[in-house]
Amino acid sequence: MLKTRIITAVALLAVLLPVLYFHDPIAFAVVVTVFFGAAIWEGFRLFNPGSARALLIAAAWTAAFVYAFFVAHQAVMLFWFAISALIWLLRLAPSLKIGLPALGTTANTMLSLTYAIAIVACFAAIVALFRHSPAYLLSVMALVWIADIGAYAAGKAFGKHKLAPSISPGKSWEGAIGGAIAVFVIAASTVIFGGAALADTFAVHVQAKFGWAVLAAILAVIVAASIVGDLFESQLKRRAGVKDSSSLLPGHGGVLDRIDALIPVLPLAALIDTWL
Repeated sequence: MLKTRIITAVALLAVLLPVLYFHDPIAFAVVVTVFFGAAIWEGFRLFNPGSARALLIAAAWTAAFVYAFFVAHQAVMLFWFAISALIWLLRLAPSLKIGLPALGTTANTMLSLTYAIAIVACFAAIVALFRHSPAYLLSVMALVWIADIGAYAAGKAFGKHKLAPSISPGKSWEGAIGGAIAVFVIAASTVIFGGAALADTFAVHVQAKFGWAVLAAILAVIVAASIVGDLFESQLKRRAGVKDSSSLLPGHGGVLDRIDALIPVLPLAALIDTWL
């Protein structure tokens, strides 16, 4: 399993890093479109296990995404980032407390559409943050990855109080706090010691515009949003009775398994970026 994970990770990096740093808009559009289609396909299957329409639905959403966001005006982007924040705040995050509707119901269909909109907003944010710069996009993603690594390490070392035992028994409050601390430390180090090499990163821009207190508050919200995104997808998988969203990425599961925490975070970061 470890060997498979490593091979898949190396293959993904071999594709993604050149696309990011050679700044080829066509290659970037192709890669983003492929990953978006995969994410929508996996999401539909989690809401509708066994459905034969998953590929058709994914193709329709992907076509609409390409049309809308590779020729989109900034105001259109802004709308999607704002609607994403409202969706997570008012509907998706509360599902962690109130639970999910039964499969095959109208409520389930409506929730699936809502989650699809959140995925659209996530990939729209990828496009917008990439247009700022590849390094800027990666700096936002890195915050989520650091939070996840810090949470895992702290949870293994100190985890006693379960965060959401009915959804993801392995997650703890201690882990969440540890992830937040790791993010704060790395972000502060980037601001203080990053110099010119890391000048065009999210944390540096936020601190320069708003100061340390606002940076700390925004990082706390980002960490919380990443946890909510992770837990929501775990809730979907638990209801569907599957371990992974798909097997598209051998050793890693599916695309949603890799980006679940990014789905609420990237539109939020892109929305904040409009104020910078």
